[in-house]
Amino acid sequence: MNRRAKDRHQRGWTEEEIEAEAKELAIASLRPAARLATPESGFRSHTVSEEEGGSRLDRFLALQADAAAEALSRTRIRALIDDGKVTVDGRKADDAGRKVRAGQVVIIEVPEAAAAEPIGEDIPLTVAYEDEHLIVIDKPAGLVVHPAAGHENGTLVNALIGHCGDSLSGIGGVKRPGIVHRLDKDTSGLLVVAKTDTAHQGLAALFADHGRTLPLIREYRALVWGVPQRMKGTVDAPIGRHATHRERQAVVRGERGREAITHWQVEATFKGKEGEPVASLVACQLETGRTHQIRVHMAHTGHPVMGDPVYAGGFRTKAARLSDEARAALDALGRQALHAARLGFEHPASGEELEFESALPADMQALLDALRKG
Repeated sequence: MNRRAKDRHQRGWTEEEIEAEAKELAIASLRPAARLATPESGFRSHTVSEEEGGSRLDRFLALQADAAAEALSRTRIRALIDDGKVTVDGRKADDAGRKVRAGQVVIIEVPEAAAAEPIGEDIPLTVAYEDEHLIVIDKPAGLVVHPAAGHENGTLVNALIGHCGDSLSGIGGVKRPGIVHRLDKDTSGLLVVAKTDTAHQGLAALFADHGRTLPLIREYRALVWGVPQRMKGTVDAPIGRHATHRERQAVVRGERGREAITHWQVEATFKGKEGEPVASLVACQLETGRTHQIRVHMAHTGHPVMGDPVYAGGFRTKAARLSDEARAALDALGRQALHAARLGFEHPASGEELEFESALPADMQALLDALRKG
């Protein structure tokens, strides 16, 4: 049993659910060069064969879509079922998990993609790469990725809708960019976004796999407090919402914790104004992608990210050990010193190996330069 299956089993998933998820990920991870970028609107009629009898309705329809080379995900199919767009023998289906019987006729309606819900905005973007399927952005610190309470506009999604315009496909039934991973508001660096359903499915499967069986590189640079005793290591500690501070994440055990693994390596160490070890430059590679993962894991090791207002609060007094120039640079940074510096993946449509690197932004580079001077 692999790690994902073991985790699902521990959480009470049935063997059927585990097997269905594995098959769905396997299908989604195939290079979909021959698949449509977006399913065409209209009705599809399928008759259940003897071999297909007994399958879940959503799984049956997902397999029909895959056989027809349509990028229609199981998640999207469930949404269509919930919206009353699927009938079985002429009656609306309201349960994605119901079993179909041989000889039944299943009809699914795929509606026209709706207009984007967030509005497009003219927000400057640094584009590292773009084609018809996806776009790679070098995100600045301070830019929220997705609209949410308190950030209804001025987000990366608003910027992408404004930038991509009609080149966006109906991802999930709405013309919008497909967000498959995120960076915190005040974390800078590389982020890939899908423009088509094909790219969305392939990239979602890739990031769900976290590079364990599919090619994925996610490397960050972080300036952290102190100097670790070892030059490299791995933090394997589950992460979940903090028990009392709901805006924070924490290392937690038991059912509340989700598997989280971070590999880190020290690239440079720095001394303070008295000549004592005070900070390090660390490269972090993600094996999973939990909220605030690097920030939580580095704090868990006793070396939180410098400038982190949430997880490094207890280290504020250590700023007195920095040189005047380094302290001024840290104050000017005003955020966590964390940057998504390297991103590599297999293109979900062409299969081409893509890899991108991003230099440290000016504010983080200024802190690094000041630390080097001691």
